[in-house]
Amino acid sequence: MPIYDERFPYTSELELPVIGLEAEFKIFIDDVEEVPEKVWRTPAGFIEQPLLKRTNKSMQLPTGGALYFDGGVIEVVTPVIEIAPQCTARVVRSLWEQIGFVRDQLDAWEKRSGKRVRLQAFSCHDNISFELSRQERGSQRTIQKLALLLAHLLPVPLIVSSANRRSTGIGVRPRRERIEITLDFTPDPGLMSAAAALCVGIVRDVISWPSYRLEELRNIALIADASPGKHVVRKGWLMKDFHFPQNPFTTDLDAVVWKTTDGTTMSLRQIAHAIAMRFRDSIRRYADPFSYRLLFSVLRGETPALLDLPDRPAAYDDVGRSIRWGVTLPEMDNFASLMTGDATLTQSVPRRRRMDVEEKLAPPWASDPLRRSAYERVFLKLGGRQRLKIGDEILTPVKVKGWYHSIFRTPTGEERMLSIDQLLKYMGSWLA
Repeated sequence: MPIYDERFPYTSELELPVIGLEAEFKIFIDDVEEVPEKVWRTPAGFIEQPLLKRTNKSMQLPTGGALYFDGGVIEVVTPVIEIAPQCTARVVRSLWEQIGFVRDQLDAWEKRSGKRVRLQAFSCHDNISFELSRQERGSQRTIQKLALLLAHLLPVPLIVSSANRRSTGIGVRPRRERIEITLDFTPDPGLMSAAAALCVGIVRDVISWPSYRLEELRNIALIADASPGKHVVRKGWLMKDFHFPQNPFTTDLDAVVWKTTDGTTMSLRQIAHAIAMRFRDSIRRYADPFSYRLLFSVLRGETPALLDLPDRPAAYDDVGRSIRWGVTLPEMDNFASLMTGDATLTQSVPRRRRMDVEEKLAPPWASDPLRRSAYERVFLKLGGRQRLKIGDEILTPVKVKGWYHSIFRTPTGEERMLSIDQLLKYMGSWLA
């Protein structure tokens, strides 16, 4: 057992609210689906360099995140990133950095084994802190009621901004001190950043509401006769295709066929845009400017959504090989006029070439890179297995325990557990 030094009292929570992303992938070797545990047993089976251990089936990556073998899929996870301006772009960048590292390691394994490995997109999970104190909660303000309210509110704008023709649903799960939104993986970093901005902006705004009763949605036009079902495996809610009056994943986004709760008939894109407009200030607060403009351009129909394409792009079946952070899907090669007027306006604007747009409004991967968040910097130090000097002791990281703690070993062999917040106070004490 780790020794608890009185200088570093144990804490079970982070001091700051955070977000994190998870992505799951099926593995295909020579086009045959395989179970990762049966092929490699643990992630160390195909990764060449030494890594910090997390559990028997997970490792800490040098890119700050983690890699899991979980239920027959490979799962990559970002570190926790504190909620702040541009945090949604930071967390998407981090996810693609984890994917890039795993893909590079699989490329090396391909050369050693003579076999070809594909990562097929399975799902993506957005995790967002619910940090209300016990005093702030109440019978009408529980995380369970929050999840149900969000299961009514989030699906349509998320479907329009991130779903594809083969998608089947959006889920919302209450998970202790966080809300988890489950949706399809989006193999375009720009669109993923836009969807993350939408998700975080809406969830963080709704968390601040004085009540999470469904009656709070009475002034927002939702699809009539659409209601989420309970998750069949885990606690939470799902809005699948059959929970709607018709399948939203195969219906034309601009077909005015959806009766709404306020008595009007609208298109799916119009409903999604109207919902996002209600939360535009919160979305803008956490997004980078490019992702914010791209999101509303998609919701206005100026930039194509994945559901405007005839089928799911091929990049879903080989994630990380050709599309990386800073690359756009070939099918989405015409970002709309994001620099014309305010992104919250609804007027029709002529399309421009992506090159013109990126020169005037740089995406988050362009010449002015995003600064790393504080928690992200801590996990990069841990993933790099850097030693830490505190007082007269030099501590060597030996394990990461969850997302709140890490275990270090002293020169005498004792183990000490430190929280991420405690490590943040010693950022200047890491040794090269």
